Amino acid sequence: MSMRLLLLQVCCLAIVFLISSLALGHDGPDPIARWRFSSQDIEKTSGHLVVNARLGPAGVVVGKSKMLGADDAAGECLFLGGGRSGVTIAKDYSKAEIDLPQELITLSAVVSIDKPLRWGGIVSALQDNGSEEFGWVLGYNEETFSFGLASEGGKGRLTYLDGKTKYELGKLYHVVAVYDGSTMQLFVNGKLDAASNTQAGKIAYPSSAPLTLGAYHDADEFFGHRGRLNEIAIYDLAAKPAWVTHSYEHCAHLASKPAAPIYEPLQVEIAPYLQFGTQDAMTVMWKTNRPSSGRVYWGETAMCPNLLEGEPAQLVHEIRIEGLKAGTQYFYRVETGSAKDKIRSEVFPFATAVESSTPFAFAVISDTQGNPTVSGKLAEFAWGQRPNFLLHPGDLVSTGPNDSHWTEHFFPSMHPLIRHIPFYPVLGNHEQNAKNYFDYVSLPTPEYYYHFDYGCAEFFMLDSNRNVQPGSEQFRWLEEKLAASKAKWKIVCHHHPPYSSDENDYGNLWKTNKSSRGDLRVRKLVPLYEKYNVDIVWNGHIHSYERTWPLKQDQAVAVGGPIYMITGGGGGGLETPGPFRPFFQNTVRRGHHYTMVRINDKVLEVQAYDLENRLFDSMEIRK
Repeated sequence: MSMRLLLLQVCCLAIVFLISSLALGHDGPDPIARWRFSSQDIEKTSGHLVVNARLGPAGVVVGKSKMLGADDAAGECLFLGGGRSGVTIAKDYSKAEIDLPQELITLSAVVSIDKPLRWGGIVSALQDNGSEEFGWVLGYNEETFSFGLASEGGKGRLTYLDGKTKYELGKLYHVVAVYDGSTMQLFVNGKLDAASNTQAGKIAYPSSAPLTLGAYHDADEFFGHRGRLNEIAIYDLAAKPAWVTHSYEHCAHLASKPAAPIYEPLQVEIAPYLQFGTQDAMTVMWKTNRPSSGRVYWGETAMCPNLLEGEPAQLVHEIRIEGLKAGTQYFYRVETGSAKDKIRSEVFPFATAVESSTPFAFAVISDTQGNPTVSGKLAEFAWGQRPNFLLHPGDLVSTGPNDSHWTEHFFPSMHPLIRHIPFYPVLGNHEQNAKNYFDYVSLPTPEYYYHFDYGCAEFFMLDSNRNVQPGSEQFRWLEEKLAASKAKWKIVCHHHPPYSSDENDYGNLWKTNKSSRGDLRVRKLVPLYEKYNVDIVWNGHIHSYERTWPLKQDQAVAVGGPIYMITGGGGGGLETPGPFRPFFQNTVRRGHHYTMVRINDKVLEVQAYDLENRLFDSMEIRK
């Protein structure tokens, strides 16, 4: 054998060995984008924190955040504070300096979760709005990690693949999502946690969508992550299980550590508001982002010389001030935390319920839902008229179990009003009987139905999502309370309307003349209203304004029957009346609005105002 041939064989063997060694040492895909959240990767530029990518485009940190150093239990990482916190890579992925995977994708992250969310996001490029479902998200729900993806073979729907491993708050996890064109897989700490074959083909992307780290973010939703971000990567190949396990081994030392403490300054998530005011008491409530002690200072002057201590280590603070005088103005402020970490609110005035001989007024706003711009404007207008309290006939939020709909929509928008006056709500269908509702209101047991007195009126509050037919618990309770009532004015409030001229909720009146013209379930309460001389029944559900004539035995009368009021224009998408006027209709109007009610002995006035604060309807009842 010639020396040249021998050298050629040796070189070939060396090349084969090198290739084999590389294959053995690197059996997974390379990322198209990788972000590591360390001090050398994050810098402050023009007042913003910028995350410089190891590969791919940089991102801008938005919302509440904190850089944690090497002394942190999880090492250097970025802590996001929830709410609208996250890292914006691009407002529109199609214009980002990255070509997102089209056929195969792997998403990898090392993260901790400090607050469960129904729609949590670690990295996302999606739209999930009604019938528009496109893109993907690696995220989590209230208990486990999840992977959402839409493909061309997925019939226009996202599949949300939920894992089985329940995460521990504050603990780091290595989470990987893989889609190979026919199978979705979710891995947690190197092990397969869930799989699905409901999607197939290329990834179906929306025409535009934000590309965001640390948030579930689309056109109308932003659910920011609360917890640590250590590393996030995107690959345009489908990782094999062996690679996922090998990748986990590199960060197993982090995932094996015990849960770390929450790193976030004490903050107020829901500003102080008032509940269930009476002639001699008022409840003050607020919420903080972590358990803490709370105090209320109050008095007849803005100095607030009196102190009440709340229960220790509370998220939702609730303190009732008692021993007050009827129809009297007081002041209060709240304080949360310890001497080293203390938050103090402004001083706010409030007033106790008036005596039966004193005139009073209240506002009615319903179906505020997820539209804080509109509901906030109506709240400002209503406060300008200085009502004594607010009546809310339900659908306070769009999705009751979604805590951000309370903390970011309802309470901030209504704060100009409810920091000064108590609000008395009933459950709508959008609350979904969620724990959030019962956490955030303080009403007489069982809270979903109750009654209260104010001045010369008595109010009866029902949950029309539950049974209200004759013989039911609420029906029996209502009849007992109405029969015993000596109030000059009797007012009932529940979400669903017994009478409505809406175009399609009770039968499509543009395609047929058949319609129940209201909710037949709750119409079974009408005989009680007529028997016990109820004056007004307040409802929402239909997103418009409607006032009926007095009604008795299913006929419009001049006097002597209850009047039914729909005031569902507090923020939800507007609805339209049907093409023809039913017998019961007095006034109907499409538009956002609020209503003021004024009562002075035997005189009751109702006035309704639009989104420009212009009067559009009025009524007077004299006894």
